[in-house]
Amino acid sequence: MRLIVPLKRGQAPAEHVARGVAVGLAVAFTPTVGVQLVLVLLIWMLAKAAGPRFHFHAISAFAWVWITNIFTIGPIYYGFLLTGQLMLGRFDELGGIGLDQFTAQLTAIASADTGFVEALWVGTLTLFDIWGIPLFLGSVPWAIFFSWIGYVWSKRFIERFRARRAQRQKMTREKRGSRFRRTSAGGTGQTEQPRI
Repeated sequence: MRLIVPLKRGQAPAEHVARGVAVGLAVAFTPTVGVQLVLVLLIWMLAKAAGPRFHFHAISAFAWVWITNIFTIGPIYYGFLLTGQLMLGRFDELGGIGLDQFTAQLTAIASADTGFVEALWVGTLTLFDIWGIPLFLGSVPWAIFFSWIGYVWSKRFIERFRARRAQRQKMTREKRGSRFRRTSAGGTGQTEQPRI
């Protein structure tokens, strides 16, 4: 529900907000938990510098990056690993590690006794050391797929939501207007002000 609030409350064009959702999901589906917000900020700054054609709604991007978090990365990263092994043609390694073992190793990496910045750096290097290219390569199709789905869905959602809201507002104005006309035609000599 919290992910939809920026879509409903935003006043920016639907395409602008939808690009933010796409960027947030693209970053969310990379093995970068812990630095995802920083990555979104860097992408936003680059997009700002590139010109209006590349601008996106930063709030939506920040919100949707939270699809992946410390609680969901085990199965998601495992899916990245399997996808990467398939993409590299490493069919013999496909069942080499189970989800439980993978999650245990991932938890050990995340719970290293270091400072925050050092933990992010060491964690990323350790991920690359243990699972390397398959993990990072396997995230690419997921990031592309979910960012595209997120863009299409959110743009359609925003456009429909705004159209329904405009229709409700129009009906409310018409209802108030008819009440005002009915009162003036009743012959009381006084016109009733519409209620707000």
